Amino acid sequence: MSNTSTITEFLLLFVDRWEWQLLHFWLFLGIYLAALLGNGLIITAIACNHCLHTPMYFFLLNLSIIDLASISTTVPKSMTNSFWHSKAISYAGCAAQLFLFTFFAVAEHFLLTVMAYDRYVAICKPLHYGTLLGSRACVHMAAAAWGSGFLDSLLHTANTFSLTLCKGNAVEQFFCEIPQILKLSCSDAYLREVWLIGFSTFVVFGCFVFIVLSYVQIFRAVLRIPSQQGRHKAFSTCLPHLAVVSLFLSTAVFAYLKPPSISSPVLDLVVAVLYSVVPPVVNPLIYSVRNQELKDALRKLIQWVHLQHQ
Repeated sequence: MSNTSTITEFLLLFVDRWEWQLLHFWLFLGIYLAALLGNGLIITAIACNHCLHTPMYFFLLNLSIIDLASISTTVPKSMTNSFWHSKAISYAGCAAQLFLFTFFAVAEHFLLTVMAYDRYVAICKPLHYGTLLGSRACVHMAAAAWGSGFLDSLLHTANTFSLTLCKGNAVEQFFCEIPQILKLSCSDAYLREVWLIGFSTFVVFGCFVFIVLSYVQIFRAVLRIPSQQGRHKAFSTCLPHLAVVSLFLSTAVFAYLKPPSISSPVLDLVVAVLYSVVPPVVNPLIYSVRNQELKDALRKLIQWVHLQHQ
């Protein structure tokens, strides 16, 4: 990478007042612990409960792992900097953070698309569910989501950090992300990354269209269910996924495609928190509130832990 000799570290967004640093530290600590607890409970409940060894919960297990890894990529470093009154992140650390965050974000998007397909087959083609979503097919689809995230992230990271950066080393964000690094570029070479982002956006839009079409078919099928209890049960398995998709895509798309005219450090920070920090905390709540099977599994897990400590 050509600019490693000129830039050895980056400076992340930082507040100078000690009171704000403490607020930032304790707020992010609370958020991080909530994400660890929520996703950790879901991962443990699904792994330990044989009744939840189904395609839907297998994909939910993968989603919780991704959320846990994603928030661990950004929040601990920001908390450490705030606690030690530091702005610095090494060049290699910034590249690693950008790679990992992009990896998990892209993998989550593809996984949410796979989960939409799971719900479509379960409701619209229930007789073929075991055939279309057997254990091998589920593993292949999950592996494809993870692999797509890895390849896309590798491409973006290599291209972004091959640019010549001559506008300082201050990143106006609490973690390293592609748009903020591109602002430091001073050559037309950054247009390559812009084209890559455009291509990725096209792929994301294609997945979004697939999700929308899947839910059109799902809602049509659910509305044809004669019993109200049956419709309620079908909706209860779909609405959490739809809420997660809406939260994740709306904030991520706005973060990367918002017009430069409305961009500001405060708005960029708020949007980044919304799409990088909030989903890993909220997703476990969304999936557990309306899912009786998952709530029962979590209740049994908590009771077992309580008995072990008596």
